[in-house]
Amino acid sequence: MARSTARTIVGIGALATASALVLTGCGSGFSDSGGGEAGSGELTSSDDALTILIGSSGDAETDAVTEAVAAWSAESGIDADVVAASDLSQELSQGFAAGSPPDLFYLAPEALAGYASNGSLTPYGDLLSNKDDFYPSLVSNFTYEDEFYCAPKDFSTLGLIINTRLWEAAGLTDADIPTTWDELASVAQTLTADGVTGLAFGAEYQRVGAFMAQAGGSLVSEDGTEATADSPENLEALTFVKEQLASGTFGYATIDLGAGWGGEAFGKEQAAMVIEGNWITGAMENDFPAVEYIVAELPAGPAGQGTLQFTNCWGMAADSPNQEAALDLVEYLTSTEQVLAFSDAFGPMPPVESAADQWTSDNSELAAFLAAADYAQGVPTNDGIAAVISDFNAALENLKAADPQQILDTVQSNTEAVVG
Repeated sequence: MARSTARTIVGIGALATASALVLTGCGSGFSDSGGGEAGSGELTSSDDALTILIGSSGDAETDAVTEAVAAWSAESGIDADVVAASDLSQELSQGFAAGSPPDLFYLAPEALAGYASNGSLTPYGDLLSNKDDFYPSLVSNFTYEDEFYCAPKDFSTLGLIINTRLWEAAGLTDADIPTTWDELASVAQTLTADGVTGLAFGAEYQRVGAFMAQAGGSLVSEDGTEATADSPENLEALTFVKEQLASGTFGYATIDLGAGWGGEAFGKEQAAMVIEGNWITGAMENDFPAVEYIVAELPAGPAGQGTLQFTNCWGMAADSPNQEAALDLVEYLTSTEQVLAFSDAFGPMPPVESAADQWTSDNSELAAFLAAADYAQGVPTNDGIAAVISDFNAALENLKAADPQQILDTVQSNTEAVVG
């Protein structure tokens, strides 16, 4: 499970764009070893072994995936090899360019459109026996031109992380946990003292976008065909954030506090609250075990509750000679039992609703992250949107002194160039 940051998004997107240029005309052929044809809805079938390329967060994830794939191999009789990439985007691109892509691989939403549009992927989502078990918002993230391309492997959402020592020292109780923007601004002001900033987060759409969702805004329409960046809802969100940044009760973790990311600012107690995803739990356990905290859902905005979600899917190569086996492996890896085992091993939230009750029981202190699945908004997946977000993030760094309407006007123009 990788922490979602602008740098990750930009890197994947830029490479995906480059890959799309390289791969034009590639990925349309199938092996002679049997099976269907591209776009026929049939899958190839053979005795060929499978190669699975993953972008691992560490040994715990690599070991868990390798163990699960080995167990499937023992049951199916199909050999399968897990490869942990040092640079997933680059190695995936090189595999397609060489005509020897892995059969299955981690695929980010922002890379989906590029690879799908040039025929490098097989859309297999509707063939999954457990397709109705995935959270609808995740299915939407991996749907391109009305086709459900690939099974989400896990996901994360943003929540409000609260330092309990600083909270109690400020005289705040559980009854003060904010549920609205006004309450958030109020407690942030109370907590801002003695070198501590009330609330910190990254200077990027991947955090500020949560406020846009709470105001009812987004970068693109729900079907991804219309740019909506300059909406009144987004203006209200950026104006609220700008006002709090200017007051000093909100702060950008990297710019105002000089931290590497929100989790570091929180762990060093430079900020009493941060907006981060469930990946922060590992960092706190490893780097700041003495800091006690609780997790709450983000406060509602004018339009209600809102947050952002981050995910990857199990992409399947159109050139794989053994797609039937690959589909069976994906069903195994996304079964209720297996996604709970992955969560226990390295922390991601399960992508299937059938695992929700058990996961919540096992992780009651983190339940706010999973509860947000009901209203979370995905990062846009339009081909080329990564460059738009990169430019947006550069503008957000100066939000404190900038005109939010001018920022959104530029984002609108850039977004219009990549949608539709």
